[in-house]
Amino acid sequence: MTTPLEISTRQIVRVSLACFAVATLLVFVLAVAHGREVDARQKQLQEYEAESSKTILELQQFRESHSIQIRSRRGKEGSATLVNLNPAIDAWYLLKVAWKGSSTEAAYHLENPTPHATTLLLDENYPSELVIVKGTKRSSCDLFGADALDQAKASQLVFYPLCDGRLYLRNFVIGHRTTLEAATEFLREHIWGGEKIIALGHIAMGDTHRETGRIDAEARAAAAKSSGETADLPLPALIDSGYEHRLLTSSNLGISLEGPEATGMTPGAWYAAAENPGVYVSILQPNLIAPAILQSFNTVVNALDSVEASALCYLVAFDLDQFELGYALGTEHPRVEWSDHILAQMRNPKLPGPDGIGTISPLVATGFVSPEDARNTVVTFTGGFKRTHGAFAYGDLALRNSGSHYGFIENGVVFSKLQPGLSTIFVLDDGSIAMKTWMEADNTLLARIRHARQNGVPLVEFDPATKRPIPGALVPRWGPGNWSGSEDRKLRTMRSGAAMQRHGRKRFLIYAVFSDATPSAMARVFQAYRCDYAMLLDMNALEHTYLAVYRRSGSDVFVDHLLKGMSVLEKSTSSDLVPRFLGYADNRDFFYLMRLNGNKVQR
Repeated sequence: MTTPLEISTRQIVRVSLACFAVATLLVFVLAVAHGREVDARQKQLQEYEAESSKTILELQQFRESHSIQIRSRRGKEGSATLVNLNPAIDAWYLLKVAWKGSSTEAAYHLENPTPHATTLLLDENYPSELVIVKGTKRSSCDLFGADALDQAKASQLVFYPLCDGRLYLRNFVIGHRTTLEAATEFLREHIWGGEKIIALGHIAMGDTHRETGRIDAEARAAAAKSSGETADLPLPALIDSGYEHRLLTSSNLGISLEGPEATGMTPGAWYAAAENPGVYVSILQPNLIAPAILQSFNTVVNALDSVEASALCYLVAFDLDQFELGYALGTEHPRVEWSDHILAQMRNPKLPGPDGIGTISPLVATGFVSPEDARNTVVTFTGGFKRTHGAFAYGDLALRNSGSHYGFIENGVVFSKLQPGLSTIFVLDDGSIAMKTWMEADNTLLARIRHARQNGVPLVEFDPATKRPIPGALVPRWGPGNWSGSEDRKLRTMRSGAAMQRHGRKRFLIYAVFSDATPSAMARVFQAYRCDYAMLLDMNALEHTYLAVYRRSGSDVFVDHLLKGMSVLEKSTSSDLVPRFLGYADNRDFFYLMRLNGNKVQR
């Protein structure tokens, strides 16, 4: 006879066995799913690393994809695949749609204007819609049931709002190019020996933009000047004591300054820009720098001739507690194919480019600031070299990594791999900004990089032993440094550069335009301003060294250019000025700074 206790015990055993079986099955399912995920990641890493022809999608090792069957309201069936190109950044998606009966697959480049706050999903329970997740809330958007995507792609809007403006479709656009750029492109691509003709042009125009300031010997107070090393301002330049109480005057500075109008500026001091908190302006001539700096590292830095020593430099500093840095590709540049500048033996003829891609299609580079970012944009400035000169023909870097083509990343998407040994400015997923010489070990950061741009080798680096900036080892070496210029190594021309400076707990991003300089003069100036790191950006013309600052008053936007002559780059309608990068698409890549409401990225 079975007792109640025995029955209860058997039931407990049965329930326990059932629970164990369910748990085992769950562990097995999770293990299988995890294994598949690991396999997918490993496969994507192999695609990324493979020296083979590939698509821009296969170059994204961190991508995540999900496919479902879809159905339109009219009963048409098909499939859709949504690819989050970098989930850690969560800004760009590629949506691929294939309808039954159609021989082609349509691709749509979608931009999530509020990454991390929202994310996009496909859900089998919503076969005609895209799901938008914000926190714990889920909403859907009819993309497949109607012709919304086709209508958006047929639009002339570069950023077409979808789902009531909760995301954008990025559409192809032809970017603006200046007459100078069009002429040089034609020479390079269609005329035999065109590169040498362009080089001769660089010689002819080398000193075209050279400016010298006027030194006022009278000691007069400048009301807007920083007083010494004020904690909230960038560090002033270390200058010759004989010029500390003199004023340097420029007739070409286009940024208005706070305070009463002054007849000049103290060399190397910082002045607050009008109506733009956290923006500061400074001017300097290299021959006014403290002699101890000009005489240091004289085996690494070339002596400055009298022309570049007296040429004006213009600098703008941005308090990084108040700004977030963005970066965008131009509609054409920098490209992703091979540079003609590299050694012949470094080129793999089986590949369309050094990273295995020859085009970024179906992704779209728009050449101007997205609508979401444009609302807070305070400054734009041009990026680095085109792919034509963005690789090495001489020195160690020419013999490594297929000629060490300059890398770049936008919104977490790798367009060209970051190469070791190159100067790199980058922004992480938390909004932090850094500038350094990239190393192989830094590739552990790749998943977190929102934006990155490489351009050559360092002008100055921070020496931890002496705790001061020192010139880069390749500053005086034309070929190994890839400083560009003429074929006979004449390096003096208009140049721009970027630098990072630390003052106490504050960090400043500095952009500088040198009216007529070699890399040696640039290094001396960045040394004088005590920058931790500095790199070259672009050169030779106003359009390549362009910077504009925007002041807002209600619905009005006022444009201040670092140099007055840069205003020729803007377009205009019958009644309005249309600023470059902010109002129309450009063929060149660029950086932009957005004002923050607090000290952290509001994304």
